[in-house]
Amino acid sequence: MDPLTIGMLAILAVLFFFMFRNSRKRRSQQEQLKSQIVPGAEVMTNFGLYGTLRSIDEVTKIAELELAPGNVVRVHSQTIAKVVGDEAVAEGAPRSVEEAMAIANREADEREAGTEADSKTIVSSDVTAKVSDEPQYGERVDAVEKPVRRTATKKVAE
Repeated sequence: MDPLTIGMLAILAVLFFFMFRNSRKRRSQQEQLKSQIVPGAEVMTNFGLYGTLRSIDEVTKIAELELAPGNVVRVHSQTIAKVVGDEAVAEGAPRSVEEAMAIANREADEREAGTEADSKTIVSSDVTAKVSDEPQYGERVDAVEKPVRRTATKKVAE
């Protein structure tokens, strides 16, 4: 056998090794996911829908997810992508809309308190300015009227 054939067979063997390894790994992940999918678990579907699993029917492969109190969605059980646990939630991240609004309001109050402290007059060597007079990012500013452009008009020959 020539070295080129041996090299091609070696590459083919490595390819088969990685194919079987990945399929085993994927199969073990699916089994682990199946063991975690129980009623009451918070799950995420393939299309990004989060909810609490209310029931799952193994025969018809239908899972019922409760998205909000009283809002139930029926999906195919294979669309459940992962189980969302407490470790999946980042530390300090809000767990509900109300909590997110409370955090946003608290940060806005802190910013306002900070601007009031910063709105003191700054005096440098030759420039006096107020910090609070500058527009913040995203803040609308009154438009300055542009002077009317005068264009040259041609005199009509009479």
